[in-house]
Amino acid sequence: MWGFLLCHLVALAEPGLNPKKTYEYRYEGMVNIGRGMPNLAESGVRLVCKVKIIGVSAQTFLLRVSNLNFEEFNGIPGKNAFDTSPKLTKRIAAELSKPFMFEYAKGRVGDIRTSAEISDTIVNIVRGILGFFQVTVKTTQRVYELEEFGIHGLCQSTYANEEDANSQELSVTQIVDINNCKKKAAIYRGMALAVDNKLSKERGDSVISTVRYVYTVKPTVDGGLIKKAHALERQHFSPFNVKGGNSKLQATKELVLLSVTDTVVTPAVGPMISRGNLVYKFVKVLAQIPILMKKLDDPVPKIADMIKRLAQANIYQTDSATSEDVVVLFQLLRVTSLENHEVLWKQLSGNDEHRRWLLDTIVEVADARVLKFLKNRFKAGDVSANEAGQTLLIAFNHVAAETDLMEMAKEFLSMPFSKSHPMLWNTVVLSYGSLVYRYCTYEYGQSCPVAVVQPLLDLVIDGLKRNNELDMVLALKAIGNAGHPSSIKTIRRFLPGVSATPVTLPARVLSAAVQSLRHLAVRDPHSVQDITVSLFVQRHLPTEIRMLACMILFETKPPLALVSTVTAFLLEEADMHVASFSYSLIGSIAKSSTPDNHFLSTACNVAVKILAPKFGRVSYHYSKAMHLDWFNDDFLIGTATEIFMLKNAASFIPTEIVTKGKFHFIGKILQLVELGFRADGIKELFRQNIQVFNGHLSYADFEAIFKVLQDWKTLPGDKPLLSAYTRIFGQEFFFADLNNDLIQSVIKTVSPSAGKESPVWSMIENLQNGMSWHWTKPFLMFETRYIQATSLGLPVEISKYYNTLTTITVNAKAAISPPLTDRLGQLLTSDVSLVTDGFAGFSKDQFVFHGINTAIFQCGAELKSKTVVAIPWEFSMKMNVKQKTFEIDLPACKEETKLFSVKFDVYAVSRNIEEPSRAKMTPMMPDSVEVQSLSKEKIITQANIYGAVFCVEFEATRSHYIDEYPLYYFLGYTNFACTIQPVQSNKPVDKIHIEMNASPTKYTVSVRHLLDTLQKLPKYATKSFHHSSSSSSSGISHQASFKAKEAWNGNSEPVFTIKVLAMSGNTKPEGYEAAAFYTPAAQMDNTQLIVSQIGEEANWKLCTDANVDKMHLRWGAECQSYEMSMKTATAHLPGSRPTLKAKIHWKTVPGYMIELGKSIEKYIPGMAFLLGFYQKHATNAKHEVSASVVAATGGSIATTIKVPDVGNTLALVINLLFIHSIISKTHFIKHYNGL
Repeated sequence: MWGFLLCHLVALAEPGLNPKKTYEYRYEGMVNIGRGMPNLAESGVRLVCKVKIIGVSAQTFLLRVSNLNFEEFNGIPGKNAFDTSPKLTKRIAAELSKPFMFEYAKGRVGDIRTSAEISDTIVNIVRGILGFFQVTVKTTQRVYELEEFGIHGLCQSTYANEEDANSQELSVTQIVDINNCKKKAAIYRGMALAVDNKLSKERGDSVISTVRYVYTVKPTVDGGLIKKAHALERQHFSPFNVKGGNSKLQATKELVLLSVTDTVVTPAVGPMISRGNLVYKFVKVLAQIPILMKKLDDPVPKIADMIKRLAQANIYQTDSATSEDVVVLFQLLRVTSLENHEVLWKQLSGNDEHRRWLLDTIVEVADARVLKFLKNRFKAGDVSANEAGQTLLIAFNHVAAETDLMEMAKEFLSMPFSKSHPMLWNTVVLSYGSLVYRYCTYEYGQSCPVAVVQPLLDLVIDGLKRNNELDMVLALKAIGNAGHPSSIKTIRRFLPGVSATPVTLPARVLSAAVQSLRHLAVRDPHSVQDITVSLFVQRHLPTEIRMLACMILFETKPPLALVSTVTAFLLEEADMHVASFSYSLIGSIAKSSTPDNHFLSTACNVAVKILAPKFGRVSYHYSKAMHLDWFNDDFLIGTATEIFMLKNAASFIPTEIVTKGKFHFIGKILQLVELGFRADGIKELFRQNIQVFNGHLSYADFEAIFKVLQDWKTLPGDKPLLSAYTRIFGQEFFFADLNNDLIQSVIKTVSPSAGKESPVWSMIENLQNGMSWHWTKPFLMFETRYIQATSLGLPVEISKYYNTLTTITVNAKAAISPPLTDRLGQLLTSDVSLVTDGFAGFSKDQFVFHGINTAIFQCGAELKSKTVVAIPWEFSMKMNVKQKTFEIDLPACKEETKLFSVKFDVYAVSRNIEEPSRAKMTPMMPDSVEVQSLSKEKIITQANIYGAVFCVEFEATRSHYIDEYPLYYFLGYTNFACTIQPVQSNKPVDKIHIEMNASPTKYTVSVRHLLDTLQKLPKYATKSFHHSSSSSSSGISHQASFKAKEAWNGNSEPVFTIKVLAMSGNTKPEGYEAAAFYTPAAQMDNTQLIVSQIGEEANWKLCTDANVDKMHLRWGAECQSYEMSMKTATAHLPGSRPTLKAKIHWKTVPGYMIELGKSIEKYIPGMAFLLGFYQKHATNAKHEVSASVVAATGGSIATTIKVPDVGNTLALVINLLFIHSIISKTHFIKHYNGL
């Protein structure tokens, strides 16, 4: 009996609707996006309506919306109010007023059906309303957990029930964990190449969401009747750690029962189609870019007009005012069809500028349409190989990686046009590998089908069968880009000792095979660890391959046990290159602070302690690895830099040099840029020909190097001297070889004996006739989007866009006298003049958006940043190589030129499609808000003689929460600019004349002479160290030397002069002249530089006298006002330690230098303390800074720096001891000098 009653009570409370009743509710949904702080602007929308639910059958109900009102908010809460949007209200009401059919039973919403013309945006809003009816009520449990479907997907819900004894109603609270849903209604785009970093997420996250529902349920005979329901959803977002301040989205919705009546007549409905269940549906959501709202009807003429307008606006220089319109162009192209693309191609391809703009922007369609468009171009052959390569590279890396697109992309691997040019073929193969990587990331992960990578596996096996080195390398690089787990079996076939059959392949192929495991180190670390350890322990393998295996092994983040195994093996290692490389890599990782190396660095610390006694002082001549990084927990960002230099015992030339840069942010790791160089040919050249080389870079070493370089022609024409590759975001997109044939071709082309058959000859002819070259490149560098459903049925989006527009223009015309007749070498004896003008620069627009983005309205917070670099030029030039003269004339500065600027601010934005002109962008920190931090600075460097000033301006305003949250360092208006401006001068400046003259001199400075000088340096330095023991005799000697130089200068010709003059009509020019004098002496070569001001009554000069161990500087009126000297010396006498000393001494200096010294002086003790120094009292000469470096032990140096007190002759003596590049012992000594 009690069981029956219990079941009856459960049935009464379980939510249900009577098919013979009509329920009327009042619904209100509202969302706000902002900082959630007083006096900061926010934006939002509110939808209010009445909802009728009418029973049709036992499990089928009809929903209708009436009395709808849609409102927008943009302003400061408490000061501004919601404004009704009549046009948008009418548009939404027109769709919502139509009937929506849905299935409902036992608190579960089933299939939703509507007429076909209802938009996805409106259907999702209805899902938000129906979401209130998806609830599980259990009266037998007070607290319970369920995994159930809702508008956010399949997520975990926690319920708590409480019964009101008076009203007999249940209060049900539901908490939905939408941070860890199994099937989450969310989309990620643009981050496939970034590696997830789980350990970083444990320190904090950039996005946190919470959802809470509260129901009032009244038990009835028809089931639990929802009388009232309320939902609160919050999302906190920050580009950094949300703990340090964030942008907040708050969404609320409420449903209140107004009446329940008997259904008299069930409304008739027309044909309907299924729109799915309650889970939010993303359909064409990526088509709408969140940072703009434009009407997209009739796009073709708009696109053609915009391309023509943008091309014209940027025909000479970057028009930063139009750079944001490029994003509008992307939006328009995304709503066009393939047929539209073909129409645009026919209209625009005839004009070079318009053609380039179309090809550069159509790639951002980013779906099957752009691949079909490219396929048509390849088949028709109506694009050049260069155009095809650039377009395909970006298209393959930006296109949505979906199954049907993969099949389409495969076709490019078999098209004849793809193989028409080597560089185009490389681009096609490497780009396809990148597409496979993104496809597996988004669609499958570890279970990615092997069919997508099979074409690349076939290519590499075919290359192996034909023993074609280049084909094997290319295919392996593409397989490395793909990072497909099923490719490991194929990669094994190229690795000795790992392959089932013996392999003998060139080192370059083996290197490519090992490096092709780099992405698999993350996707399948255990398999990669097995392979790399197996390679590493085979001592008969090439040294380079073992080091690469070690490098890849540590990218798998091996556990302590595996690091210990490597450590034990290294203790028995005989190859010092492998030992040095491995030890330096382990030592660098041991100091790492990034989250991904948290456990690995601990294991490496243990390994370093074990290996240090044996390898702690290995010479720098051996192979090395270096890893440097930093990470900030408050911002959740960091960087890492890695440099690998791989050598072997056969040659001192590195076999391979690799440098990498990584960026850590919001729980992900992005590999920015990686550069790699192989020197197989150069290494072989030196191995065969060099006879005497001890690696000490002595005179004999340099002489041997020069001799070997003369024999580079002895290498085979097809063997590369040097190979290079570039990877961006972990994907290799370029590699090239520099071989014998290419070098000979270049030398033949530019040789002085080359004639009219040389391409350079035709270039010179074009230059004489007048040449004009222009290049513009719009490029969406990245578009990252994260879109998630909200309880209201509106999509919240976090997006980042970074668009660049680069422009280069060169106009030039040359004249040659006498003109060339038969060979290029005549240029060396002719007068050449050139007149040129042009521009080089770019405009970079960056946007970060957090808010609601639909096809009909947007609201949110938006960071908008613009960086502009503009370098215009206009000058004429004359030169004569034989006479060693060079002249440039620059026009005077007539108007302000902004060379560099950065401007950004954060806005509350509101836009709707019915009234796009009424879009609002309110600064998040309006002018009326109290400002805690206001910084405004302007630094001006004047050059009045030349009629121009260089200005640096900085202005920033920050909110009063800056001390509390790190995010607010970036909240507010910021403007930074560098400009050149005209200034009133004593005389109007017509032009600026620059003249350089390298006069013939009897003292010829040859390479051989420089080597001799380098060889003498240690001897000179040792002698000068003895002289420096007596300061008085040294001073007398120096003064005598300087007087002798002055007498000599009166009868000497300068070896080089340069004049920079402001020309003004027929008056005497003003400016500066610098002259350099050089004379070899028996014991010491001497150099002088004299800078003089030119003009009426000008007597300012700067005089320097220098040789290898000292320099004397004087300046002021006739070089007599101020004086300073610098001296260096080295010594390694018997019984003493090697020492390097340096000293700066001054007699008189300008007042501003004294003031600068005083301002710096107060920071010295604190800085010294922070760096680990300590102090003591000592004596130091007045007006002198000295430093000495002593080799304290075989692996350490001791440094002492003495700095006098500028005002009180207080001497600061700073001592520092370095041991193995780690500060071991420091002291800072402070005392007063005797007066």
